[in-house]
Amino acid sequence: MEIGDIGTVGVVGAGTMGSGIAQVAATAGFKVVLRDISDAALDRGIKIIERSLGKLTKKGKLSEEEASGILKRISKTLDLQEMKRADYVIEAAFEKMEVKKEIFGELDKICRPDVVLASNTSSLSITEIAASTSRPEKVVGMHFFNPVPVLPLVEIVQGLTTSDETVELAYEVAKRFGKSPIKTKDQPGFIVNRILVPYMNEAAFAYMEGVGSAEEIDQAMKWGANMPIGPLALFDLVGIDVALDVLEVLYREFGDPKFRPAPILRQMVRAGRLGRKTGKGFFDYTERV
Repeated sequence: MEIGDIGTVGVVGAGTMGSGIAQVAATAGFKVVLRDISDAALDRGIKIIERSLGKLTKKGKLSEEEASGILKRISKTLDLQEMKRADYVIEAAFEKMEVKKEIFGELDKICRPDVVLASNTSSLSITEIAASTSRPEKVVGMHFFNPVPVLPLVEIVQGLTTSDETVELAYEVAKRFGKSPIKTKDQPGFIVNRILVPYMNEAAFAYMEGVGSAEEIDQAMKWGANMPIGPLALFDLVGIDVALDVLEVLYREFGDPKFRPAPILRQMVRAGRLGRKTGKGFFDYTERV
């Protein structure tokens, strides 16, 4: 299959990442089938897209007609069987291996044999996900970054069994989405999270040990290292539970103590303090507009 053969993109998962992927695909002119397991999840995903498009129209980057056209290209469904309409599928479900393997096993039965199945995983093994299908050469990683409509990077991840042709197609799809893709091999954390998440983790250790307050740690890295956002605020933006999952993958796969998660992260997850999405993390967002 070539890029010109793709008319409809399937997106499995309508959360923050899935809705963002659906938006950029529809903005690029593709028809999109967006699937989730409940009407509430689908409605939340569409509202995320509507808010994002609304911001772009207010800034003059999109006309009302263009925004309306983008939304019309997105259809929502609860039925995974609807992915049979897709020419290219991107999974953006929970960052749990068993969940992804189950989804890919089903997609393998539903989608045409020539359809590439991509995963938006941030750290899990593409090789292991691919092994749950009969088309491992057509399974690839496409790791987008949050917020998807804004950040340009997509990591194109080649598993042990992913063909070069599949990697090239994923690369072209990302470019058509208006992104700046890079290619990487299937190693835990790929490039960005392998480097970034341990940096964030060290900030969590510093906070836990009382080296500085959350505000002081973040200001130190912003003022002293010219970081656009502090590491603890970044935890809150990404989701402390999500970042902890990545750290646990890195620690388990590499067996290197430098990836050991700071205990404070597990405590915060147990307390339900996951960051912006729950209103509290290292910082309190409940009073912010």
